[in-house]
Amino acid sequence: MSLAIALTKGRLEKKAVEMLEKSGYGVESLKDKGRALIFQDAKKDIRYFLAKPNDVITYVEHGVADIGIVGKDTLMEGSSGYYELLDLKTGICRFILAGMPDHNPLLMDGHIKIGSKYPNVTADYFHRLGKEVEIIKIDGSVELGPVLGLCDGIVDIMETGTTLRENGLKVFDTVCPISARVIANKVSFKMKRKEIDALIDDLKKAREEEC
Repeated sequence: MSLAIALTKGRLEKKAVEMLEKSGYGVESLKDKGRALIFQDAKKDIRYFLAKPNDVITYVEHGVADIGIVGKDTLMEGSSGYYELLDLKTGICRFILAGMPDHNPLLMDGHIKIGSKYPNVTADYFHRLGKEVEIIKIDGSVELGPVLGLCDGIVDIMETGTTLRENGLKVFDTVCPISARVIANKVSFKMKRKEIDALIDDLKKAREEEC
């Protein structure tokens, strides 16, 4: 049976293509894609398409894609109508709590305001800490929130920390590590188990070679 694989555009896409190529998949068209969004594997009965992170989950949940490769951050914030099959150990970064150096939200009492693109992750984190917070949804440059006094701190993704440092912010805690994950449509996992298992085995081998 054929497989349809949804890849997250950008950094995760490039890393996934590298791993697939190492495993003998025909991903040449993905490496020189221009503005195209749908691609056929040159060696296997697989179709790839590119999508934004949240849309990868949507396509997998609705069966348009059998498999998706997407960041754990997106999975944590979204729904769970899929199977999570594999941690690719790539695209590694972390959710952090940050703010102005002299304004640690973890030491504050009373009304605490936290800005984030990830309200569900933020709410879960502070709930585990037993703290009540007001979450302010920020879709753009989250770092501006504490600097301009909109919020007491932020929960965001950090890879190198350069943007935080350049805006005078300090990391107070790591919420959790995140990386790229392979997810599968629940029906596809049953109907195309052989093909999916073969793909997962290939990706595991490629992951181990890099580690």
